[in-house]
Amino acid sequence: MSVVVSATVLFGGWFVYQSYAMESPLTNIVQETPGVELVTTRFTANDAEIDIKMTPGTSLREVYDHIQSEGSSILGKKELKLKVVNDSSADLDAWWSSALFDVAQAMETKHYSDIPATLKSRAGTVSDLQVSTEMNDKYVFITLTNGDKSKYVMLPRTPEKLGVWPNE
Repeated sequence: MSVVVSATVLFGGWFVYQSYAMESPLTNIVQETPGVELVTTRFTANDAEIDIKMTPGTSLREVYDHIQSEGSSILGKKELKLKVVNDSSADLDAWWSSALFDVAQAMETKHYSDIPATLKSRAGTVSDLQVSTEMNDKYVFITLTNGDKSKYVMLPRTPEKLGVWPNE
């Protein structure tokens, strides 16, 4: 009986801590960020994973930096991982796939200044395509907008050891 009670108190306390001390405050920070609609928040041992939906014209870099700075006491040593779940289009996805080789080369050689020029020159081939690139100390942020469809990409400046870019 004491084992059952101890386990219930232990796991119940852990659940309450996760919900009220970590997820709820971080959720409030995300919901108060202009241009952002929260979809889900998940905490793992090393990461805080947040799926968001953004209104067109919102800067992904500003959203990331805001959540990172406002939530630093909640995140602690956990890495913030944002995933934008906006609707892309087949045209945007195809265009991004064709531009990805040039972007990957610039990322690999750390010639980050080549990325905006490359994307803007390629954007001329598609009508109404708007390309925005920004950077902070961890990521290169790329926003592609064509009409009411948007694609947001976060490329880590320090690549993963194995695999492809996890935030695409």
